[in-house]
Amino acid sequence: MTTGTLITVAPTGAESAKAEVPALPVTLDELLLTAKECEALGAAVIHVHIRDDEARPTLDQGRLRETVAALREGTDLIVQLSSGGAVTDPEADRLAVLDAGPDMASCTMGTVNFGDDVFLNRWEFIVDLHTRMQERGIVPEYEIFELGHLTSLQRLLGKYGLPHGGHVHVDFVMGVPGAMPGTTETLVAARQMLRDLPEGTTFSATGIGRTTIPVMLASLSAGGHLRVGLEDTITYAKGRPVESNMQLVARAVGFAQLAQRPPLTTAEARQLLGR
Repeated sequence: MTTGTLITVAPTGAESAKAEVPALPVTLDELLLTAKECEALGAAVIHVHIRDDEARPTLDQGRLRETVAALREGTDLIVQLSSGGAVTDPEADRLAVLDAGPDMASCTMGTVNFGDDVFLNRWEFIVDLHTRMQERGIVPEYEIFELGHLTSLQRLLGKYGLPHGGHVHVDFVMGVPGAMPGTTETLVAARQMLRDLPEGTTFSATGIGRTTIPVMLASLSAGGHLRVGLEDTITYAKGRPVESNMQLVARAVGFAQLAQRPPLTTAEARQLLGR
């Protein structure tokens, strides 16, 4: 049982519109302020999507580099860039995310239905992403949207070796329409499948929308870690919009403390993740 809790904040995402979610941080200044405030509350990792001047999702290389540099200068957070982008982004642009030199990057372990869309992750693309991160000293977080993605991860590690740093960390993304449900039963099943991965593998869990609270509680009880943020949920409670990412991080910190697994510091998080 892990004695502390790794808390990741995912503040923006690529799905919600600023006009519909005013609290969404879309400028660099807004993102940096959010990062500082969430770090002060107990977040150790920031999972980053960026927006352009019209608040639309972008993988612009200059903006990515500027964002990584600003977060490094202004916080001690582990900077994790999304290689998923938006579901319409081409593979070449998603691979180029690594050129911005983040501490970590996401690596989704398979194709999945994503609401009305398809989030495409071909095997060759996954291998390319994994091996490039090995070469560049970037730590992956393997995103698991379906239980079969864990089998794909076992295959990937068996054929191409451990990630940079030697530690395997996965994130169960639960409750996406078309993917695995955000239930305790599903999390337990996913947790059991980690036995087929290298010893010491750790996991976080992300509950999308109304699954946020049940997934947080299930993850903590199973020795897992937490990811929260406006990327994943825009409603704090029924009929009550989220006011800020800090509100979600504060709730996650409170749950972790109730579970007697207080938030890991950024230094402890780096040691855990091999970063």
